[in-house]
Amino acid sequence: MPFLQDIIHKVEVAGGVRYVRYALAALTALLVIVAYNVRVAKNFGTQEAMDAAQLARNLAEGDGYSTKFVRPFSMHLVSRRTLEKAGRQESHEPADYARIREPHPDISNAPVYPLVLAGLMKVLPFHYEVMRSQPFFSSSGRPWRHQPDFLISWFNQFLFLAVVAVTFFWARRLFDATVAATAAVALFGSEILWRFSSSGLSTMLLLLICMGLVWCLTSLDQELDEPGPGAATPLALGGIAGALIGLGALTRYGFGMMIVPALLFIWLAAGARKIPAALAMAAAFAIVLVPWVIRNYDVSGTPFGTAGFALLHGAGFSGHELERSLNPDVQFGIRALVHKLLANSRLLLGSEFFVLAGGWATALFLASLLIGFRNRRIRRMRLFLLLSLGTLFVTQALGRTELSADSPLINSENYLAVLIPMVMVYAVALFYILLDQIQLPFRQLRFAAVGIFVLLLWLPLIQVMLPPRGHPLALPAYYPPAIQTAAGYFKERELMMSDVPWAVAWYGNRQCLWLTLNAVRPPDDPTNEETFFAVNDLQKTINGLYLSQQGMDVRLQSELLRGDGSWGQLILNVLLRRGRDLPAEQAVPGAFPLKAVNRAYLADRQLLLADWARW
Repeated sequence: MPFLQDIIHKVEVAGGVRYVRYALAALTALLVIVAYNVRVAKNFGTQEAMDAAQLARNLAEGDGYSTKFVRPFSMHLVSRRTLEKAGRQESHEPADYARIREPHPDISNAPVYPLVLAGLMKVLPFHYEVMRSQPFFSSSGRPWRHQPDFLISWFNQFLFLAVVAVTFFWARRLFDATVAATAAVALFGSEILWRFSSSGLSTMLLLLICMGLVWCLTSLDQELDEPGPGAATPLALGGIAGALIGLGALTRYGFGMMIVPALLFIWLAAGARKIPAALAMAAAFAIVLVPWVIRNYDVSGTPFGTAGFALLHGAGFSGHELERSLNPDVQFGIRALVHKLLANSRLLLGSEFFVLAGGWATALFLASLLIGFRNRRIRRMRLFLLLSLGTLFVTQALGRTELSADSPLINSENYLAVLIPMVMVYAVALFYILLDQIQLPFRQLRFAAVGIFVLLLWLPLIQVMLPPRGHPLALPAYYPPAIQTAAGYFKERELMMSDVPWAVAWYGNRQCLWLTLNAVRPPDDPTNEETFFAVNDLQKTINGLYLSQQGMDVRLQSELLRGDGSWGQLILNVLLRRGRDLPAEQAVPGAFPLKAVNRAYLADRQLLLADWARW
């Protein structure tokens, strides 16, 4: 009994209530995580997530920084650079200038996130084959969830919790514990961030890096404003901030633009030590980033590989046309870039910007810009937030590609999302300022007002977790069993072609080339080399063609149906012959070499062709 009385005394008097609150908070967080993963979370649904995952697996398996998702444009850049280094002119001999007969070097992804995932794959028990009997991952003997997708999602949810924790401590440092706790709870209930955490994208890692940068700049500003005994402190903090920006740029290239608001933030600070701090920041940023730029230039002749041409998407090339081109006419036009900036700015202002942290929080943040906070540091960090918003807004508008249309809001091109924690903190701070102006008759009403405010911010998350439960398959085109079965017909070193090569590379673990612009050479354009045969005859034999539901639907057929040499023509000709009992050599028209048709895939609105009947 004395033991029990001691426990009760500690809970009621000796500060034990605090630990009970911590336990309840941890239990609530665990329940939300479980509920979200059971009711809402899905397999990967974006090109970028699968691309990063397959790249990480190649790293984990010792294949180096190579990719099985091969872009024709990547082949063009690598081939051109190989010829330059060899000091020879282009030739039609079947030499492997594009390095496609070996593991193809990746020149499309920043390296940090794949490296982190590769380490995760070394530690956790990843099972890449679909599971048909394990609970949670299967249902009634059928594959339900893809285990590697969810392991990566759970890791990102762990990073999400770390972001919430850092946000809490930063908000407490600037404001007080009440604002910090409310902001952390509101951030944890952000439906947009939950979607990012389960998407497989690098956003959570980038958020954590960004909050580390914010913490570092807050300390640097304090040190410049109130110099301490250590003269080297601003220099060290500037160097750490620059290294964090460099690390963020190696996570997602566009984040490197954060060096601009960070340097402006230091330049506008007081004190004589701001110049050495700014120089240290710039130097650390360059030291972290430049070695990777040199690697990319050595492989592709460009500092950022195919990612550096994102400016041309929508400013000379439509859709995924550039990345599917074997020999594009790449030209930069300032006028086209200005038009792209203006068009995408209108698009961002009309949609994504105002759902940045949820409608309520974004509105409160904008209103907080009218408040003159007494604390100088709060005003300074708000200035940094505004500078960052402007920089990332322009970066996102200019860097927008078809990836943003394929997966609106939840994509790797959404840079504004990394500022959600800061936006949330300032929104909550304004809420408490307004609440303090209201004379409430009794204290309990204040708690009720805070509860209603948090509930409104949580409402989108609560709604998605209510019945009916969502299906874990993001899109029919990304059904792991179908892709694994199709890829399993081909050997590991053989080459496939597909409209979803990222899914074939991740789920099927096979080297897969994105569809070229044309299937065959158009009769009215005898010099066109943007064809299947330009790779099959001169680079590497293509043994199979897999088209998902995404490539077979009416919308994409209308996009592909541009003439006699298009993929749409080939698809339609195969479909017209499927009802006839034709020999294999007649099931696919013309001189197209992949004659064997898998009729089981046709029945499911997919197309699988091979060089011979492997099934």
